Amino acid sequence: MAIIFHLNSSLIQVKEKQRVKTWLLDIIDSNGFSTGEINLVIAGDKELLDLNQRFREGDYLTDVIAFDYSEKRKISGDIFISSERVTENALHYSVDLQEELRRVFLHGIIHLMGYKDGTEKEKKIMREMEDTCLKLFADPS
Repeated sequence: MAIIFHLNSSLIQVKEKQRVKTWLLDIIDSNGFSTGEINLVIAGDKELLDLNQRFREGDYLTDVIAFDYSEKRKISGDIFISSERVTENALHYSVDLQEELRRVFLHGIIHLMGYKDGTEKEKKIMREMEDTCLKLFADPS
């Protein structure tokens, strides 16, 4: 199926969209999953806070929220990304804005593959997966 970008915020533009899509599809495939429809929605803090309060019972800002509609090994979902949080994180961690954007896209995809990040051990596993996959984007050979 497809990975579709939705830009609800004008603060961030996705560069190299086709390359990012191909990279994410390769990651999904190499982990033994097929792809349904995945919507990557770049929105603002207000929208993500509203989603967090309504569906996650969280009253705090977050950089990414994933809604999982996957069935068996076919992953589908809506991944909402806060343009403000991504921008702030890129500055805080001294990384390129596009790299941080790819990290949160990937983070949402990893959630759709069934990984959690509620404990320190789970967070470590997800961070290692993110780091490995980001290296594949940087050096695709």
